[in-house]
Amino acid sequence: MSGHSKWASIKHRKAAVDAKRGRLFTKLIKEITVIARQGGGDPDANPRLRTAIANAKSQNMPYENIERAILRGTGQLPGVSYEEVSYEGYGPKGVAIIVDVVTDNRNRATSDLRNIFSKNGGNLGERGCVSWMFDKKGLIVIDRDKANEDELIMIALDAGAEDVQSKDDSFEIVTSPQDFESVKNAIHEAEIEITLAEVSMIPQTTVRLDGKEALQLMKLMGSLEEHDDVQNVYANFDIPDSIIEQAA
Repeated sequence: MSGHSKWASIKHRKAAVDAKRGRLFTKLIKEITVIARQGGGDPDANPRLRTAIANAKSQNMPYENIERAILRGTGQLPGVSYEEVSYEGYGPKGVAIIVDVVTDNRNRATSDLRNIFSKNGGNLGERGCVSWMFDKKGLIVIDRDKANEDELIMIALDAGAEDVQSKDDSFEIVTSPQDFESVKNAIHEAEIEITLAEVSMIPQTTVRLDGKEALQLMKLMGSLEEHDDVQNVYANFDIPDSIIEQAA
């Protein structure tokens, strides 16, 4: 999981830059709109919406923007009709990749993603070709110097976490999607700073890459992330931290 969590943490650190360009807010608004349309506009009754709103607030999105996105999703305000689509494919050395998209034009999104894959040593696959290699889990990452390991393990497991893994510079807490919020809230209440918290697709196994193939994969990941319709990119790579940092 280390490659995935490292890439995800770097993305969160880059969020402030993306916000200045408006790209991050656009993606968050589209996500909230779709989730409100599918599950309703009441955060208390729609856990996905509750999580999306918390994420938007953490990125300093004005509440007026959040409220308008919810109202568009529920049909109380006019707006563009978006749909959620997941794409699957392969990167260099057969790395499995899942791309979550929110788009108002599925044909355009499919064409764009196929071009991005092919230009960066990969190929777009059929639905289901790689998703079986991943498990949907909550992932919480905490820098090692922000928490006492024994205390963190006790807090996380008591709140329902499935596992707490100790890495070189961080702790990675894995939860079921259902227990994600309760574990995250317990850590917040203990006043422990969280580096990354998201419901994610965690790879069951990883593919080790180095050198040119690793850089090529990072270029593919970056190009996918930059697309306006792309919400999330998941992959089962294992790449040295130095290369991930360089690419990011």
